[in-house]
Amino acid sequence: MYFTGITIAIMTFLTIGFWHPIVIKTEYYWGTRPWTVYLLVGVACCAGALFIENVYLSSFLGVFGASALWGIGELFSQKKRVEKGWFPKNPKRLGDYQAIDKNETLCPLHHGRSKYAIDDED
Repeated sequence: MYFTGITIAIMTFLTIGFWHPIVIKTEYYWGTRPWTVYLLVGVACCAGALFIENVYLSSFLGVFGASALWGIGELFSQKKRVEKGWFPKNPKRLGDYQAIDKNETLCPLHHGRSKYAIDDED
């Protein structure tokens, strides 16, 4: 039996699980300002994965880098979740948040408006 695929799948699952609380804590303490750090880590890891022969290490770096890059979008979405009241606001950074319309959605395809608000206009 070959365990390479299942091992990489478990590594991927754990890496994504690792990034989830990091995005939440980053937004809470520093807002969206560290997105450039996520970008640098993501690009460096993805580039490093191209030069590593070991399939496990290369896969880990690639997934870690892709998760960091995905985390950039999640960081900005997390700010919206905080503004909607789904997560607590940092009391030291209350000025960083804006009031959000109850019909606003996190989906970029609807340009910040819920599907129901768009349907009402038609």
